[in-house]
Amino acid sequence: MITDLPFESVYRHGFARVAACTIPVAVADPAANADAVLDTARACDAEGVAVAVFPELCLTGYAIDDLVLQDPVLDAVEVALRRLVSASVDLLPLLLVGAPLRHDNRLFNCAVAIHRGRVLGVAPKSYLPTYREFYESRWYARGDDQIGRHITVAGETVPFGPDLLFDAVDVPGLTVHAEVCEDVWVPIPPSSGAALAGATVLANLSGSPITIGRADDRVLLSQSQSLRCLAAYVYAAAGQGESTNDVSWDGQTMIHEGGQLLATTERFPDGPRRSVADVDLDRLRQDRLRQGTFDDNRRTIDPRMRTIAFELAPPAADLGLRRALDRFPFVPDDPARLAQDCYEAFNIQVSGLVQRLRAIGGPRPVLGVSGGLDSTHALLVIARAMDRMGRPRSDILAYTLPGFATSAKTKNNAIALAEAIGATIEEIDIRPAASELLSRMGHPFAAGEPVHDVTFENVQAGLRTDYLFRLANMNGGIVIGTGDLSEIALGWSTYGVGDQMSHYSVNPGVPKTLIQHVIRWVISSGELSDATVTVLQDVLDTEISPELVPAGQDGRMQSTEDRIGPYNLHDFTLHHVMRFGFRPSKIAFLAAHAWQDPDAGTWPPGYPETHRPSYDLVTVARWLEVFLQRFFGFSQFKRTAVPNGPKVSPSGSLSPRGDWRAPSDGNARAWLADLHAAVPQAFDRG
Repeated sequence: MITDLPFESVYRHGFARVAACTIPVAVADPAANADAVLDTARACDAEGVAVAVFPELCLTGYAIDDLVLQDPVLDAVEVALRRLVSASVDLLPLLLVGAPLRHDNRLFNCAVAIHRGRVLGVAPKSYLPTYREFYESRWYARGDDQIGRHITVAGETVPFGPDLLFDAVDVPGLTVHAEVCEDVWVPIPPSSGAALAGATVLANLSGSPITIGRADDRVLLSQSQSLRCLAAYVYAAAGQGESTNDVSWDGQTMIHEGGQLLATTERFPDGPRRSVADVDLDRLRQDRLRQGTFDDNRRTIDPRMRTIAFELAPPAADLGLRRALDRFPFVPDDPARLAQDCYEAFNIQVSGLVQRLRAIGGPRPVLGVSGGLDSTHALLVIARAMDRMGRPRSDILAYTLPGFATSAKTKNNAIALAEAIGATIEEIDIRPAASELLSRMGHPFAAGEPVHDVTFENVQAGLRTDYLFRLANMNGGIVIGTGDLSEIALGWSTYGVGDQMSHYSVNPGVPKTLIQHVIRWVISSGELSDATVTVLQDVLDTEISPELVPAGQDGRMQSTEDRIGPYNLHDFTLHHVMRFGFRPSKIAFLAAHAWQDPDAGTWPPGYPETHRPSYDLVTVARWLEVFLQRFFGFSQFKRTAVPNGPKVSPSGSLSPRGDWRAPSDGNARAWLADLHAAVPQAFDRG
C-alpha cells in the first residue's frame, strides 16, 4: 500500500494499470510504426497506464520475411528506437516494444523495455517456430542461451536475455517480465521461471497469424499461464497492416489475472486498439503467500533472474477503477455460471449429508423450521438426501417452535413447506417453557415488563435447540444445523445450547447472498409442486429476522439487517477477508466502487429490479467497522466449536478444521486502525 497517495488513487490500493496494445503497422517502415507506438503510448500515459505491451516486431512488421535482413530496415529500427527512448521521457508507462536487433553476428527477435528516456533491457525470443507457416530460424537466433548477457541498443549497453525482471521500486509488487509469442506455447515458458522469481505481470509480445480456432488456443494459454503462475498475463497480437501474402491477422489483445479475464478487445480491428485493466497486485501476492507449493516449486527449479529497477512515479489522481467488480462475489452474474454454481453447491450439501447419515446408521433428520431462508434451504437439502437414499421423506422430523415474536406468516410458511415437501411436521409452542424459565430466573419480562434483552432472546433460542436435541434422542435422530456462512462470520447465533450447535450442519459453507439463488435454482428445476413453489417464493420475499423480539408499536418485526447491517456488504467483505486477506481500507475502496451506482454493471439473474440498493463510501465504512468488530473482535469462539459441515465456496470456509484457524481471544484493533485512518469521515463522532 502506498500511503502517501490519496484514498481515491488505484495505485494506493495495490493496483497497477496495464495495457495490451495492437496498432496498424506499415510493412518494413520503422519510422511510421514508431509514430503509431507513440500515439498509443501517449494515450496510455493519459489513462495512467503503468505497463504498455505492443506486438511482436511491431517496429518492422512481423511478416516481412527476408526484408528483415536488409541493413536499411535494421538501421531504421535503431533510429526508431532512439526516437521512442527520447519521447518516453515524459511518459508514465513502461513500454515493451517488439523489434529485430543485431547482436554478435546474429539477428534476434526482441522485446525492448523503454521507460522515462532509457532502455531498461532487452528480452530476446527464446523459442523460434519453424513449422507449418512459420520459418523464423531462417532469420533469427534463439535467445534461450543469452542469460546474463548485454547488448548495445540506442547508444546504450543494457542487460540482454530472457532472464530480465523489471521492478517498479515505488509500486510494491509490480515486477514485469517479457516473453515473445511462441515462448508461451512451449511446455515450460520463460515466464514460468520469471513468476517463480517474483514477476507478477507477464507480458507476451505476439505476432501470431490467425487461423480458425487459434484465438481460443491463445485464450486458453493466457488464462492457464496466469492461473498457474499466480500472475497477470498481458497478451498483444499483431493486427492491421501486416502482410497478408499467405496469412491473415486479428490483433487479439487480452489481460488475464489468476485465471480471470480482465479485459479484451474486438478482433480484426480497424485502427489501434488496447485492452486496459487494473491488475490487483495484492491479490497475486496474497495468493502466493497462501499457496506454499508455488515457492516450493521455485526451490527445485531455482530460476536465475536479473532485476532492473525503475521508478514509475504513479499518478495521485482519481483514475477510476478499470476492472469489473462483482457486487456479490459469491454469486456469478452470468446465468449459466450461476446455474452451475447452484447445482454444485446444492449437491455438495446433499452428498455431505447423505454420507454422514449412512456412516452413522441412518438416523432420522431432525430440523427446526422457522419459515426463514436457512431452514427452508436445509429442508430442501434434507429432502433430496432422503430421495437419494431411497428413504421416505416422512422420515424427516420437522418442528416449528413458535416463541414470543413468531409471526403467523413465517409459522404458516414453515408448516406449509414441510407438508408440501412430505416431511413429518409438528408444532411445539416454547412460550410456556420460556415463561417458566424467565420467571425462575427473576427476569423482568416475567413480571410484565417489556424487557427484550439478550437473555430474553437467548432463552428462546436455547429452548428451541434444547427441544430439538431431546426430540432427536427420543426419535433416534440427529439435529441438522441451518446456520449459514454469513451468520458464522458475524457470530450471529446463540452459542452452545442454541442455534450455533447441531449434530451436523448443511449450510455452513453457503453465504446468505447465495442461498436465495440456490433456492431459486431448485425452483427452476421443475421438480417441485405448485404449492411448494408458492411457499418458497413467499420465503424469498420475507425480510430476514430472528423473530426473537415482539413487533414494535408500528407492527414492524425485528430486522436482522437493521441490527448488524446488510448481508450484501458483509458477504462482500467476508469474501475479500477470507480469500485474499485484504486491508479494510482496500475493501472499502472496492465496495464503494462496486455499490455506488445501482445502474452500473450487471446484477445476478433473478435479483429484483425494484430492490437494487446502493451504498456510498461512508455507509460502506460504517458497516465494515461492524463486520471487523464482530468477525475479528469476539465471535471466533463460536467458530472454534462449529459442528461438522461441508465446504462449498472456493473463497473458503470458517471451520477450525478447514480453512480458518484463529485464536478465540483475538482482537480487531489492527483492522479497525487501518479503516479509521483511511476513511476518517465515516467515524467523525462530532
